[in-house]
Amino acid sequence: MNNRFIHLLYVPTMACNMGCKYCYLEDNTVDEKTSYKPVETLDYAIKKFKESNVIPFNISLHGGEVTTLSKEDFHDLIKYISDYYNDNAKLISDNGFKVGAPHIKTNLYNIDKHLETIKEFNVSISGSLDLPFHLHDKFRVTKSGQKTMDTILKNIELLKDIPNKKKVSATIFKEHYEYIDDIIKDIKYLDENTCLDMNDFNFMIGFAYNSNNLLHPLSEDEQVEFFNRMHKEFANTKLDTGLNGAWFNEFGPEYCTNCDNCGEKFFLLERSGDIYSCVRGQKQEDFYYGNIYKDSVEDILNNAYIKIFNNHQRLGFNEECVKCPYLYICKTGCPFVKIIYNSNKSYTCKLQQELYKKRNYEPDQYQEESLYRYLSIMHPELREKYYPHKVNNDGTPSLEEIIKSDEHLKYIYDSECFILDVDGIEYKLESQILKSKRDIIYLTDKSKIKIYIKDNLLDEECPYPQNNSLYIMLLSGDLITYGDEGRTKQRHIMSQQIYKDVLVSNKSNKEGYLCYDITNLLKEYSIYLDKDNPNNLFFTTNALRDYHYLKQKNNAYYHIAAINLPFQNIEFYYIKGGD
Repeated sequence: MNNRFIHLLYVPTMACNMGCKYCYLEDNTVDEKTSYKPVETLDYAIKKFKESNVIPFNISLHGGEVTTLSKEDFHDLIKYISDYYNDNAKLISDNGFKVGAPHIKTNLYNIDKHLETIKEFNVSISGSLDLPFHLHDKFRVTKSGQKTMDTILKNIELLKDIPNKKKVSATIFKEHYEYIDDIIKDIKYLDENTCLDMNDFNFMIGFAYNSNNLLHPLSEDEQVEFFNRMHKEFANTKLDTGLNGAWFNEFGPEYCTNCDNCGEKFFLLERSGDIYSCVRGQKQEDFYYGNIYKDSVEDILNNAYIKIFNNHQRLGFNEECVKCPYLYICKTGCPFVKIIYNSNKSYTCKLQQELYKKRNYEPDQYQEESLYRYLSIMHPELREKYYPHKVNNDGTPSLEEIIKSDEHLKYIYDSECFILDVDGIEYKLESQILKSKRDIIYLTDKSKIKIYIKDNLLDEECPYPQNNSLYIMLLSGDLITYGDEGRTKQRHIMSQQIYKDVLVSNKSNKEGYLCYDITNLLKEYSIYLDKDNPNNLFFTTNALRDYHYLKQKNNAYYHIAAINLPFQNIEFYYIKGGD
């Protein structure tokens, strides 16, 4: 059975030492009565997950407020997470994920009492404060209403001698937006006068969903204006890296919303054993997946997928997304916020489009196929309405008709023949000229990549199967002109053949398929890959490739219809040093 890798947030206590006016947890920020010590629930959950081949590749601590734990509980919990990363480093890295260090999300108000543990285990810190500073003491106060800004700045000063990563984030509501000049001034202050890495700073766009109604969300136009104002002020400065990276990464494809169904990867575990989608869905019934002490892992995973699917379904699909060239990276946004806003598209839609343009994300050239793919997964009831039909109007037979009339072509186009496995996520590969969807994936030099080939495929169209081979072609995203006909197409990087005996001798964990690991093969040629455009990876067999070219030679209609490589493929970006 393949391992499945998840991102796990752990809430060791619901208690909090602050009473922020816009806290989404509201009255829930009190320590819950439970007999389990903080480290016990995490240990139990991880062991139970691993028994079902579910592996957390990342464990982060959230709240409540983590620093309200006793020194002993905090130390034991951080040590456990550090040991987990050390013990599972090979498993995590071999499957393409970066081996991290313990990480906490904190309000920084009581962090001083845990400095020894933070230093000992290289704990990375993500703090929260309000910008501008003068609004922090209005909205982020203790439960007794006392100001917190001075204490937090003093605690940040205490971190300067600790080499660990430390960053902060700020949530922007309309009330903050009205003081943009002050926000800019305070960012510069933090950069010049504190140990914080302000290139690793995060903005979040607030949405009001607690009962106080003291803060109000930005309009979409205000979000874009805020984004552009930050660019005007900080572009080409020493904070340009953050401006075009971490500051607004929450709205790019790097974050959780770049999932068809986020219930497949992201989980929040509370000390009580309750599991929710994430911090947004915490304590919300529609985003509750089960309890690790009471429910099976299989039931929790199934509930996660179904609940996220149902929440996307509740409001339907927005017609504006039909023609959007960025659907392939947006995926219509966070299901929780869509429910809160009673909207069926992302609440930061305009901001995201502005970010995609500024960061040179390519508009989708195969938008119809990507739309069909997304609908097939998340709104299957609509997919036939948007099927990307290919029709010949000149009376010549279509490729589909040619394939139907020649059974020997079947396996060249069969979507069951090849499955690409990337870090435990599977992609059934289809012919690039026949497919009704387009997968563009992100690979890194840490990714573990395997290809599954149907075990009968090497016997098809081949009188001597032992002479047959898996045939792999790698093309760069950049273009080059080939041959007398002067055709401009993707640059061919390599072709590789792996013969039947080699494939059969490799162990496969998928019934009915042979398996071959191509991780190192892609690493070997990665220096030739295009960094700005999708690269292309094709799979077929040597015998099927020969039959394709023979058919092209003998049938002019087929030659025209399949002039581009017809084999099963996937497009990808390759990122060096990725997570």
